[in-house]
Amino acid sequence: MKRTLIAYAILTTLTLPVTAPAQPPVDHSGHAMDHGSMAMKPAETIMLGEQTVEGVKGMAHLNDVGAMMAQMGQKENYHFMIMFSDVKTGAAIEQGTVAVKIINPKTGQAGEAIALMGMDNHFGADIILPAKGEYHFQVGSKLTDGSKRQFSFQYTVQ
Repeated sequence: MKRTLIAYAILTTLTLPVTAPAQPPVDHSGHAMDHGSMAMKPAETIMLGEQTVEGVKGMAHLNDVGAMMAQMGQKENYHFMIMFSDVKTGAAIEQGTVAVKIINPKTGQAGEAIALMGMDNHFGADIILPAKGEYHFQVGSKLTDGSKRQFSFQYTVQ
């Protein structure tokens, strides 16, 4: 539990904005950008829950990064992340192959698998949740012990 809290504190800290010194407007292909006015607010962290499968606990979160990504011209509006730990020892599991399939609330169909990259104690990727509704996340993993595990989470976009 203590490691989970520490990991959560680290993730929260990592999502805080980095402030850059104000810069004068710079002309980029006919439009001016004032980089100093692009102050980023912290991403909203949404806990999706915990699930234990065959001795491994998976704890998933979403960060609402839509405003920040839109400022950079990107369509992704959430950062999906999952942290794994060994239930017996509490040790973080940071090596392996992990992917998520997102089930669209409108169609009920799962999209293509999105590979999650290892990132400082979690696996994650920026994703697009384009419409309101209840999304289901099917996480497949093959961690260091070689066993394949499936985890399921859900979130409703309002």
